[in-house]
Amino acid sequence: MMKRRPASSSLRHRLFLFGLKLVILLSAFLCLFALLRLHSLYKLQPARHRRYIHHFEGSPKIAFLFLVRENLPLDFLWHSFFQNGDVANFSIYVHSKPGFVFDKSTTRSTFFYGRQLRNSIRVAWGEPSMIEAETLLFEAAIDNPANQRFVLLSDSCVPLYNFSYVYSYLMSSPRSFVDSFVDVKELRYNPKMSPGIPEAKWRKGSQWIALIRRHAEVVVDDDVVLSLFKKFCKRRPLLDSSKGNVSLKQIEHNCIPDEHFVQTLLTLRGLEDELERRTLTYSLWNQSGVKMDTKSWHPVTFNYANAGQLQINKIKDIKHIDYKSENRTELCRTNSSLAPCFVFARKFSHGAAMRLLIDGVVGTYDLDALFDTPK
Repeated sequence: MMKRRPASSSLRHRLFLFGLKLVILLSAFLCLFALLRLHSLYKLQPARHRRYIHHFEGSPKIAFLFLVRENLPLDFLWHSFFQNGDVANFSIYVHSKPGFVFDKSTTRSTFFYGRQLRNSIRVAWGEPSMIEAETLLFEAAIDNPANQRFVLLSDSCVPLYNFSYVYSYLMSSPRSFVDSFVDVKELRYNPKMSPGIPEAKWRKGSQWIALIRRHAEVVVDDDVVLSLFKKFCKRRPLLDSSKGNVSLKQIEHNCIPDEHFVQTLLTLRGLEDELERRTLTYSLWNQSGVKMDTKSWHPVTFNYANAGQLQINKIKDIKHIDYKSENRTELCRTNSSLAPCFVFARKFSHGAAMRLLIDGVVGTYDLDALFDTPK
């Protein structure tokens, strides 16, 4: 005869099985709860996509986006430029230091009255704050559905043609103008950006861009590239060759966010084939000195003496740009037609801008308004 298992042992066995089932059920419940929680968090924090109004009536506008330190020292030239245009064809946005207001006490031009952003931030050259400020300008301008082209300009930029020519040039092209090329000489890519930004998508180019509306929306909607740039794209302190140890400092990682942000973002989104891969803003770079010397970090400033008609015509006559890193020659076109490469230029001093005005580069001007300085 088989011996009967003691009652206490059988009870313990049943309790053990019950407890095991309870643990399994509880674990399954917790896993399900965690998955639902993650799903809800994802839905609460989606990619930053705004709902845009694309239909509008009237003329399409160019949004002129000025990224400035404080005031606009060349406002008198831009006043003449806008005065010779149609106010229905442009809008103006200015990112200045927080609290700065454009009114009759700070600018000669009524076109800039009240055009400053209310949510501006403090900006430092070579820091992520620069691209944050750019994004704020695009974000403000994108709210107006009539804005179909977006041009980023500095406080030292000047137009090389009158408004009518610039308007036709930009509106006739269905592409954005973004200087963009593969960066092979400078080790600016940080591997920590991967996989969000693969090295194969890393691009470099001029900060001064002109975007079609769809590409401007991509900049505003971005919630990946900007955050990675804040963490991993930081500039090295400026070098002074007179103090020595330049070669030692050159091995430090160096990244200038505004020279990579839009170029890399649009490439990452598969939009590089929709670009004219060049800038519309001419700069003459200082080629002297040590490669990473402070003097070679900024373009040459034009003054009254070297801003004459001969020099301006030389800029206007440029019809192609060579990109040696890609063995590429970019023929300058707008809507498939050959055209001058540049319609803007920088950096221009007050005197140089005055000469452009006197020479009638942007059209006629009001002499009385020119000397009516802000009070």
